[in-house]
Amino acid sequence: MLHGSRFLDWLETLHLEVILSAFEPFSLPFMQQAFVIVVIISIPTSLLSCFLVLKGWSLMGDAIAHAILPGIIIAYITKIPYSVGAFCAAVFCTLATGFVKENSRLKEDTVMGIVFSGMFAAGLILMVKVESNIHLDHILFGDILGLDWNDVKETGLLSILISILILIKSRDFLVFIFDKDHSHSLGISLPILQLWLLVLISLTVVSSLKVVGMILVIAMLIAPGAIGFLLARSFKNMILLALSVSTISSVLAVYLSFFIDSAPAPTIIMVLMTVFISSFLYKQMNPKILVK
Repeated sequence: MLHGSRFLDWLETLHLEVILSAFEPFSLPFMQQAFVIVVIISIPTSLLSCFLVLKGWSLMGDAIAHAILPGIIIAYITKIPYSVGAFCAAVFCTLATGFVKENSRLKEDTVMGIVFSGMFAAGLILMVKVESNIHLDHILFGDILGLDWNDVKETGLLSILISILILIKSRDFLVFIFDKDHSHSLGISLPILQLWLLVLISLTVVSSLKVVGMILVIAMLIAPGAIGFLLARSFKNMILLALSVSTISSVLAVYLSFFIDSAPAPTIIMVLMTVFISSFLYKQMNPKILVK
């Protein structure tokens, strides 16, 4: 009986340790900040991803993400916030792409390839030439565990602004995506609407920079919308699925990264890719099943 009592005590102790260990990430301040900021970022990226997937502009986010590097370096030199420099660089590239496209026979993807890759190369040259304490890994892949509550507040305000703008212009974006001729009859200016979308992509990339970096943000701008598109029958449900998948996957990934000792940002992308592959296989096995 004594040995049995000791064994039960050991089991209770082990059970308590497992429970405490499972909840440990939620008790640490830097993990609390990480959980909050990934939820904040998941909202605008998943909303925007639905429009980008439908429009076929998924790689636009990737191009803009690469183009902001020189803006970040110049912001460091001039001692202004990195987000301001990054946004100015993104808008400059967007306007430059539009100008060249309108004044040449080149297609938009060709112009984008030249302008955005040129900006990224310029950023790399500046980074080598300018002595700074900027960590390239943090810019490329984010530094979610190195943020503080001021970063969370800044990102939160920017994400709220982006989300509100997306929702306000959502109907116009849908008309722009599905029926350009009808948009003319409604008096919608396509160049201005396109600029709106590009500016929102730029803002979203900038807001996500500290969290997942310029390289990995593209996955958060594609995967949620792609998953929603695979499984949903209506645009409303596509939005809801994208939001749910992005938020839950991001929180789960940050939680898992604590225990497997991995970087949170790549873990978020791997979880999203796992969900996408699972959704694709499920859709292949059940082609008639859609979220109504």
